Amino acid sequence: MVTPGKASTAGAERRLKDLGITLPPAPTPFGNYVESVKIGNLLYLSGMLPVVGNEPQVIGRVGAELSADDGQKAAEIAALSVLAAIRAHLGSLDKVTAVAKLGVYIATVGDFRDHPKVADGASDILAKVFGSDMLSGRVVLGVASIPLGLPVEIELVVQVAD
Repeated sequence: MVTPGKASTAGAERRLKDLGITLPPAPTPFGNYVESVKIGNLLYLSGMLPVVGNEPQVIGRVGAELSADDGQKAAEIAALSVLAAIRAHLGSLDKVTAVAKLGVYIATVGDFRDHPKVADGASDILAKVFGSDMLSGRVVLGVASIPLGLPVEIELVVQVAD
């Protein structure tokens, strides 16, 4: 269990560098909304898609055109967009003190059952960058469709330093 505000995230930027991960440009909205909003000490991120520079990287439904491995890779790409949006809003990933909640929505066929494997693509990136002690509770849902025909959308809420 993670106690919000207690986990040390000093070094998230360093871990990112040590892992050799280069974040994509911060995403821009596809509609009339903002990518992130800070209320109190919580930063709410809009649903992030597997896009780079507003260009879809993976299209299709998991269990139909895409495998669970493809979905997992799409979740990784979406997680990198989340990190880019956090950095753009806060100036540094080191300002995150806790990952409060992760939501992973997966466009699937009706009999697909490997949702946790797909969602682990996002969870694994967050654990690597923030540390495994920062893993949060998560919701994983299979849905009929996601905007732009993409296979995964993730949302995140993080606690930030004052």
